[in-house]
Amino acid sequence: MAVEAGTQPAKDSGTYRIGGDLTVDRLGYGAMQLTGPGVWGDPKDPAEAVRVLRRAYELGVTFIDTADSYGPFVSELLIKEALHPYADDLVIATKAGLTRSGPGDWRPVGRPEYLRQQCELSLRHLGLETIGLYQLHRIDRKVPLADQLGELLLLREEGKIRHIGLSEVTVAQIEAAREIAPIVSVQNLYNLANRSAEDVLTYCENNDIAFIPWFPIATGELARPGGPLDKISHEHGATPAQLALAWLLRRSPVMLPIPGTSSVAHLEENVAAAQVPLTNTDYESLSTTT
Repeated sequence: MAVEAGTQPAKDSGTYRIGGDLTVDRLGYGAMQLTGPGVWGDPKDPAEAVRVLRRAYELGVTFIDTADSYGPFVSELLIKEALHPYADDLVIATKAGLTRSGPGDWRPVGRPEYLRQQCELSLRHLGLETIGLYQLHRIDRKVPLADQLGELLLLREEGKIRHIGLSEVTVAQIEAAREIAPIVSVQNLYNLANRSAEDVLTYCENNDIAFIPWFPIATGELARPGGPLDKISHEHGATPAQLALAWLLRRSPVMLPIPGTSSVAHLEENVAAAQVPLTNTDYESLSTTT
C-alpha cells in the first residue's frame, strides 16, 4: 500500500493524549536510525535525514521520539535543523540515562546531576524551552530510583519538562516509580513476533499510560513465503511491515508505534500502515501466530 499524493495517512491511526494533555497521532516516528552505524556519529546522508523528518510531519506524524544518546545528540540536532521552529501540534519526546563510549555501547547512568546536565543539553540541542515527554532511558541500579525520578520531578517543577516516562521496565518497576512521580508513558521492546512485555502493556492499558513499542517491526519467520504475514499481505496489497504496524495499532488504544528509518521511501511505506484495514479474522490470525 502506497501513500497518495497530498494525504496525511498518520491521521488515520487515531489519537492519544499523553499525560492527558498532549494530543498526538498514534503512529509516530522514532529518530534513532538517523545516525551513523551503531547509532554513533553523523548519518551517511544528512540531507536525506532532514528530508525524512520533514516528510514525516507532512504525512501527519505529530509524535517524534529521540534520545540524547542517539549519536550522541546527532538525532536531536537533526530534528532541530529540520523542524524548528516546531508546529504547535508536534510533540518531541527525548530520553536520558544511557551513556555512550562508542558504536553499539550503552551504559546506564542515573546520577541526578548527570540527568540534569543531559536535560539542559537536550533543551539546547532541540531548541525547546520545555520538553513535552522526558523519559528515563534505563533505570540505573546503582542509584536509588527516588534520586533519579526526584531529579526529573525537580526539572518538571522548573518547567523544563512537562511529563515523565520510563523505558524498558517491569510492572513492578512502574509501580515503584509511580510511588515517586507521575508516569505517563512506558517504552519497551514489543512487536508482533516478540510480546514478552504483554503484562506491561496490559498494565499500561489499565492505567491509561502510553505504551511506546520500540523495534515495532520484526516480522521474521512470520513473513516467510506461505507464512501468516505473507498470506495476508497478498490479500491486502500491503507489505509485511505495514501489517505488523497495523496489528500494533489495532492491539491497544494506548499503543504509540514509532517505526524508524533513514529513507523517505521507507518512511512513506511505514506511515501508510495506518490505512491498512485489518478484518477481525486478519487480526485474530496474526494474534495467534506466536
